[in-house]
Amino acid sequence: MLDGTENVSINDCEFTNLGGNLIFANGYNRNIEIIGNQIYNCGASAISFVGDSTAVRSPSYQYREFVPMKDMDTVTGPKNELYPSNCLVENNLIYKIGRIEKQVAGVQISMAMKIHVKNNSIYDVPRSGINVSEGTWGGHIIEFNDVFNTVLETSDHGSFNSWGRDRFWHPKYNVMDSLVKQNPKMPLRDAMYTTIIRNNRFRCDHGWDIDLDDGSSNYEIYNNLCLNRGIKLREGYYRVVKNNIMVNNSFHPHVWFSNSEDVFTNNIVMKKYADIRLKGWGKEVDYNLFPNKKALERSRDKGTDTNSLYGNPLFVNPKNGDFTVKDSSPALKIGFKNFRMDNFGVQNPKLKAIAKEPEIPDLNIHLSGRVSAKTKKWLGVTLKEIETIEEQSSFGIHSMDGVIVLKIDENCKLSKSSLKEGDVIINVTAEEVKNISNFIEIYKKYEYRENILFTIIRDQKEISVEFIN
Repeated sequence: MLDGTENVSINDCEFTNLGGNLIFANGYNRNIEIIGNQIYNCGASAISFVGDSTAVRSPSYQYREFVPMKDMDTVTGPKNELYPSNCLVENNLIYKIGRIEKQVAGVQISMAMKIHVKNNSIYDVPRSGINVSEGTWGGHIIEFNDVFNTVLETSDHGSFNSWGRDRFWHPKYNVMDSLVKQNPKMPLRDAMYTTIIRNNRFRCDHGWDIDLDDGSSNYEIYNNLCLNRGIKLREGYYRVVKNNIMVNNSFHPHVWFSNSEDVFTNNIVMKKYADIRLKGWGKEVDYNLFPNKKALERSRDKGTDTNSLYGNPLFVNPKNGDFTVKDSSPALKIGFKNFRMDNFGVQNPKLKAIAKEPEIPDLNIHLSGRVSAKTKKWLGVTLKEIETIEEQSSFGIHSMDGVIVLKIDENCKLSKSSLKEGDVIINVTAEEVKNISNFIEIYKKYEYRENILFTIIRDQKEISVEFIN
């Protein structure tokens, strides 16, 4: 436990079979170096930097909390110095953590500033490899790490994961959008410095390779090799994503705002974009390489990627993990630039000799183009089944069960109910809803009743809605 320290070094140690958090920098700490350690078989997180909440101006502690504008402190940055800053985590081998607790990370950063996380190998963990909680106060550099076999015992997370429930955050999407339209720099009051994620290799089989969740703002993401589940950006502001490779996957923009100022350029994607519930496409989405014409045309139909191209990226040696592209690759024509593929993870010779590396996936660059969405128009309502973890995540539900209310026609029978577009129906009169046909079957059983009770998920909260026939 480091509390109120300066200039502490923890180097070349072995930590194993310990029950809780291993190295914890609490409150005020400056210029700490954690280098060349082997950390494994521990109960909770490996390395954590956690500031004191008194340093946060107008903090909200839960997803559904919000400080009213009239009571809000509007000064940019921290309120005091009780937080870690200017610390280095380099060349550590971290694996098999979270044996007791599951909400853990190889490196956890919360209410901290300018933490440098470099050349670490992190794998075999129940949740994230690297996690940044809140935007307070940014300036972190995450580079040359090798992070894989993550989210093994949880879900809806990533090898790199963050959220940004800062002063601009509000549990209601439209309110948050309105707040930032009135105060465009509001997301930067807490995320005051840009966090950089560059030159890493990520692989997540049960979430996303890079997952910027719940309001994560002010990020620059470039030169990352994403081996399996691509890059997800949920609602947030001022993110720049450039020159990344998404092997066998794509870009996942979820519930963006109309004025997000996000940029997605010069990337290689190998599937169509997996966009969900967007109000807008940010500042620029263009100059990217798609796998085929159909995927590119789909994006152009939505107003993006005017100057993007499609084709085989012509990787040099993908079977052996070399995803640099050949001189004849169309990726070079859209501004993509090769980056090194041999310097991910620990470089310390002793640790490198025992460190695992991720499994390199077989390449699949062909997109079928088939549209398989399961939708049905019923009683003037367009319903959709939940088919992907992207949809599950964006609506904030815990399983694939239920049906999404896509559209409610004016003057139809259910327009008289309190149902809204975007609701997910998970229960009708105490019976669980699995899919569209199951929902209709249950509804018909109770159609004779004067009152029908729906249980729905709205704004990631379970509520009951009554329909009076």
